[in-house]
Amino acid sequence: MARVVVMGAGVAGHTAALHLKRKLGKAHDVVVVSPNSKWNWIPSNIWVGVDRMAASKVVFPLEPVYRKKNIEFHQAKATTILPDGDANDSTPQIEIEYTAAGAAGRTARISYDYLINATGPALNFAATPGLGPEDGHTVSVCTPEHAVEAARELTASIARLNKGEKLTFVIGTGHGTCTCEGAAFEYVLNVEHELRRHGVRDNADIVFFTNEMELGDFGVGGMIIKNKGSFMSGGALAGTLFAERGIRAILGAAATNISADTIEYVQVDGSPQSLHFDFSMLLPPFRGVPFAVLDRGGRDITATVFAPSGFMKVDADYTAKPYEEWKAADWPKTYQSPAYSNMFAAGIAFAPPHAISKPHKTPDGVVIAPAPPRTGQPSGAIAKAVAFSIVDMIRTNNPTPTHGAPMSHLAAACVASAGTGAFEGSAVAMVMSPIIPDWTRYPETGRNIKETTAEIGLGGHWAKRILHSAFMYKMHGYPFWWVVPE
Repeated sequence: MARVVVMGAGVAGHTAALHLKRKLGKAHDVVVVSPNSKWNWIPSNIWVGVDRMAASKVVFPLEPVYRKKNIEFHQAKATTILPDGDANDSTPQIEIEYTAAGAAGRTARISYDYLINATGPALNFAATPGLGPEDGHTVSVCTPEHAVEAARELTASIARLNKGEKLTFVIGTGHGTCTCEGAAFEYVLNVEHELRRHGVRDNADIVFFTNEMELGDFGVGGMIIKNKGSFMSGGALAGTLFAERGIRAILGAAATNISADTIEYVQVDGSPQSLHFDFSMLLPPFRGVPFAVLDRGGRDITATVFAPSGFMKVDADYTAKPYEEWKAADWPKTYQSPAYSNMFAAGIAFAPPHAISKPHKTPDGVVIAPAPPRTGQPSGAIAKAVAFSIVDMIRTNNPTPTHGAPMSHLAAACVASAGTGAFEGSAVAMVMSPIIPDWTRYPETGRNIKETTAEIGLGGHWAKRILHSAFMYKMHGYPFWWVVPE
């Protein structure tokens, strides 16, 4: 009997666990370790953050799902990986610390035959002084709890606008190396939509504040898209949306300090700037969830398994070379650790080999470089491929992965909300193929122009709403859940 341990229960971890159990059945054990008791459909946090969806609608408890599926669940955070076991036992293990009420702080060890790191990101609000909802001056939509607080502050700001006050809303990225600009893009459009819906738009100045050098970059180097039979840049589409809605953009910005009502920042030329705000939602940069990795003798070998960013090294080319020399083929295919064949990383937890968007640096050395996104559909597709490889490895006792999901070949579909509502909502429905530009296969645009498209309208809103319901159904593990594609 083999034992597969999945660290993390987000899109990647939960997807992997469900597929593993479906394929392996009772013959093998599947174990999930996650500090969270609930699963969260993160894309809909945007609507929670504008008070158009209850937080209860974007989460559900994990334990009942795992109990029904006969998956062992530990509400705990993994702290240490012992891939060679310890001095007394050569069985690979992880150390965990429980987070559930009544057991918080208790530690234990769990043995494994195969390990999937799907822990996602650590939200690094501390990277910019004053950033974040806990110890800073900005709100967030990264978690349901954050989104609820954002909605509360937005409601208070709308009340002030109703009294005739003039307010500045700043929404975007809170550090020069942030990823997930798409979430900020969605949120700024939804906030603008809500201000119009409440009849207070004229009293608001709305600013999109981003580390992207051009609108529509999204950390993927931008894209050329097909829209209603014509070709245009993603930046042109985003610029048109902003122009129609009176949203102004500050590009190529790295926040350096945030006070109660002011963002201090620099742009590429290094000149210091400041921006007043009354309401601000700024996303944090991501780091890998911290682990210690120890060999049998207790020596620290963390740097062998993880990159300095805290994300796990996988089958990518991490050779240091200039940005212009990187290729799509340098990205991972199977997500297997080169150090341990029974370890994999899925979703955000794997270390990207390089930036997709060209990085920049100020004269003083401040890095302004959108990080590569690995969320949503790619996370699910990677998790499924990893799960299927492990199933085959268990059945054949062969250490070679049999499935791959290279982002240099994967297409990604994204539906970016521009405002919710059954009849007045809209969204941008985009498909990008492949995610990583491949200038060898597609020398003109880096991507397959026939498959890279975008449309905006009410139909897009309904597509996003249907996706919400479909994934909540899928992740509950309801009958034929696997029919819903990743």
